[in-house]
Amino acid sequence: MAFELEFEKPLLDLERQIAHLKRLAVDQRLDVKAEIEPLEQRLTELRRDIYRDLTPMQRVQVARHPRRPYALDYIRSAFTDFIELKGDRLFRDDPAIVAGWARLDGRPVVVIGQQKGRDTKENLFRNFGMPHPEATARRCGSCTRPSGSAPR
Repeated sequence: MAFELEFEKPLLDLERQIAHLKRLAVDQRLDVKAEIEPLEQRLTELRRDIYRDLTPMQRVQVARHPRRPYALDYIRSAFTDFIELKGDRLFRDDPAIVAGWARLDGRPVVVIGQQKGRDTKENLFRNFGMPHPEATARRCGSCTRPSGSAPR
C-alpha cells in the first residue's frame, strides 16, 4: 500500500491475510468460514486497541491521511437527492466549498462542507481545500431559499 502508517501495519497484515483466505475460498471452492471469523474478530479488537491508544502525533497522521474521507464522500454515503449549489451570484464559484440541498432520512437539509483534492490537479482546482473569503456569501446563501424550493 502506498500510504501505510507505521502503527497500522499489523492491521494491514491481518486484512491481507483475510483477503487471501477469501480469495482461496472462491478460487478453490473451500469453506474457510471457521478460519476467517476468528481473524475478523481479532481485526476488530486490534483496530479498537490501536486507535484507542494513539499518540498525539499519530492522531495528526490519521487526520492528514491522504485517503481519509472528504466532504463529498460523506455526502454520497449519508444523504440522498443531493443538489449542489454553484457560485454565489456575486463573485464566482469556490470549489473548496461544497454546499447544497439534500435529504437525510427523508427530511430536507442544507449540507455545507470543505472539499480538498486527492491529487495535485484536484488540489489545485480546489485550492488545497482553502476557501476564498468571498465564499462566505455562498455558505450563508445556502441556508436561505425561497419557500417551496427544497428538493422534493
